[in-house]
Amino acid sequence: TGRFQTAMIIPPHTLITAYCQGVFPMADPETGEVSWFTADPRGVLDLEEFHVPQRLQRLIKKRVFSITVDTAFEQVIRGCAQRADSWISEGLVRSYLQLHALGYAHSVEAWKDGTLAGGLYGVSIGGAFFGESMFHRVSNASKVALVFLVERLKERGYVLLDTQMVTRHMAQFGAKYISQAEYLRRLARALRKDCRFA
Repeated sequence: TGRFQTAMIIPPHTLITAYCQGVFPMADPETGEVSWFTADPRGVLDLEEFHVPQRLQRLIKKRVFSITVDTAFEQVIRGCAQRADSWISEGLVRSYLQLHALGYAHSVEAWKDGTLAGGLYGVSIGGAFFGESMFHRVSNASKVALVFLVERLKERGYVLLDTQMVTRHMAQFGAKYISQAEYLRRLARALRKDCRFA
């Protein structure tokens, strides 16, 4: 993993350039100071190999949650940031809000009884979606949002879903590690596509 430090609020063009090179920002949970990272190996979720556990399939059929896109981006990113060791600083929140206003950062929201129950956000460039973070206040809400995300990406011709790392949570859906070299090849292919998320 490579790392170097930068200012706390990142201009949109800098963020976009970084993602196009396979680089992403994270802030120190204590100081808020932002550093840039790469990952080798890199976590990805192959869209065609995406696996939905049976219990989750049954839950989705019950329509416990309603799903929206880009209706509560700030609520979602702040929900993701509400952890004791969060890497999402206030500076990063403001950076991604700017990216969202320009149409590059998107959120998927899961609602239950009119209240935000969970969701996720990420960055869309070309045919790549860079998943940044997810959260839930109601069990399974973020998982349902992820299933919706993958369906939308497949429908709209995306070819790369970057998860950066493979957590146990993501592994159950088929996320896996690939080498940085392979990731950069997939990224280059994805960036040549012209996909629209919203």
